[in-house]
Amino acid sequence: MSILKTTLPNNVRILVEQNDHVHSAAIGLWCRTGSRHELEHEAGITHFIEHMLFKGTPSRNALQIAEEIEGRGGILNAFTDKEQTCYYCRVLAEDVDNGVDVLSDMMLHSLLDQEEIDRERGVILEEIKRSEDEPSDFVHELHLSGRWGDHPLGKPIIGTRDSVSGFNRPDFCNYIKRRYRGENVVLGIAGKVDPDRVIQKASELLGTIASGVEAVDVTRPGGSGGKREIGKDVEQVHFCIGTEGASIYDDDYYTLAVLDGILGSGMSSRLFQEVRERRGLAYAIGSYSLSYTAGGAFTVYGGTGRQTWEQVQEVVAAEFRKISTELVPDPELERTKRLISGNMVLAMEGMNARMTRMVKNEINFGRDIPMEETLAKVRAVTAESVRTLAERILDPEQVSTTAIGPF
Repeated sequence: MSILKTTLPNNVRILVEQNDHVHSAAIGLWCRTGSRHELEHEAGITHFIEHMLFKGTPSRNALQIAEEIEGRGGILNAFTDKEQTCYYCRVLAEDVDNGVDVLSDMMLHSLLDQEEIDRERGVILEEIKRSEDEPSDFVHELHLSGRWGDHPLGKPIIGTRDSVSGFNRPDFCNYIKRRYRGENVVLGIAGKVDPDRVIQKASELLGTIASGVEAVDVTRPGGSGGKREIGKDVEQVHFCIGTEGASIYDDDYYTLAVLDGILGSGMSSRLFQEVRERRGLAYAIGSYSLSYTAGGAFTVYGGTGRQTWEQVQEVVAAEFRKISTELVPDPELERTKRLISGNMVLAMEGMNARMTRMVKNEINFGRDIPMEETLAKVRAVTAESVRTLAERILDPEQVSTTAIGPF
């Protein structure tokens, strides 16, 4: 299925992938802005704005915004990341125009009422408290902030109690004026849709966004080794053990995906088999890779008892040494590459995944990337390239550990 791309005079891009074999459509209105684009006094403002755009416009109050999607059988939500914000809905085919209208109204005409801001401030402060009360979640944020320090990627997406407590309407207006510009906005639609009709409607709604985007610092974050253990009254040690990752533009991006797959993705991975199945040291153990426009992180995570914490660290270090010094056997390498490729292909059965892939490729690379091109890069990864990458990034001097537990 081909993707139709339309660029408006203000540089807003509209992407449509028509699929008449489904009865719904996924719609995402994206802005290329996230926590890494915040100024020093703005920590958490991108996420706060995401909340506020659901609170009402001149033509719809908060309840009406929700009802106009959910009352027609659809789903409405949003998320904020370090580099992107997305407002999205899943609707029946006959409601695509309405979905585009609601999302556009939210982004362009939010009232940003001060009373609503004060009320939502309490909600976000409670969200921060909840995050801090969940060590299995909070340890990931602590780990990245520890590795990346003052770099923009090291900022917590949700902000801090102090920063969130200080935001008022002018702060939101200034940020939106600076970041919600035409060049940063992409509308993506995948599913049963009339392309000509929806492009015309979206052009009318989004054509008024001002263009002229600011320059963005894309320096790569540094990172160094070390251990940080935080005492908390909990039963388990919740940990992250990690190192440098790959940016989305790095040549070894797919090599790292394979390395990640071998070490910690799924029940057949080395860490799952060694830590959980053979030794019974943890219920949860795995790994993941985060990749951004500049830099990234590779992280092993899990939870274990205080008495087994040292042993888990030894096992992880041993697996790091093994993959850094020995070539991955061909059967294991091929099995991992098939797992990665299969997950990619299976994900494309859903319209949300198709919309997301389409928009991210446009934002990051400015073009559609055929699935076969991606799969070919996965297939091209060799055992030697995995070993070479592991040797570089899994050096004990570069690996850092963050843990929350009963220390």
